[in-house]
Amino acid sequence: MRYREIVREIALDHYGYVTTREAADAGVPTVELPKLAARGGLVNVTYGLYRVPDIPSTAYDQFAEALLRAGEGAYLHGESVLALFRLADVNPRKIKVAVRRRARPKMPPYIELTQVRGGVRTTFYEGLEAQPIADAILECRGRIETEHLLSAAKQARGEGLLTTAEWQRVRKGLRP
Repeated sequence: MRYREIVREIALDHYGYVTTREAADAGVPTVELPKLAARGGLVNVTYGLYRVPDIPSTAYDQFAEALLRAGEGAYLHGESVLALFRLADVNPRKIKVAVRRRARPKMPPYIELTQVRGGVRTTFYEGLEAQPIADAILECRGRIETEHLLSAAKQARGEGLLTTAEWQRVRKGLRP
């Protein structure tokens, strides 16, 4: 298999993106990615992150890029989790990404990093690491109206995104 094909296979599983580390783990020398980018086979997004331009974009691309820019262990939280599923009619100006360790990557203005401490529960939605929906809804208290959060919880429950226990915990947490 040629390097370009290997990189494309990796990118197909990651919304069109590939990191230098993923490519190296698959046997592609790191010097090959800039060469592929120079020939138009890749677009250099930022240091160590590339995108295969002919992979169709999806609604999840910006979320995936934000997580890859933030690095290993990063996850979506708060309003960004709700936006991922179009819950509560939120359309945040910034994608909120939580990191467990200190991170200093230069981020574009549409990504907001938050450092968190301790053992935080996460899960995967559409292949993207994220705060569980119930936790995200409760975290948004005070920033999003309670009625919108209750509506988001009802919608999530209807779509099978909340268990009965989570639904009850969210309802209890949103009581005035």
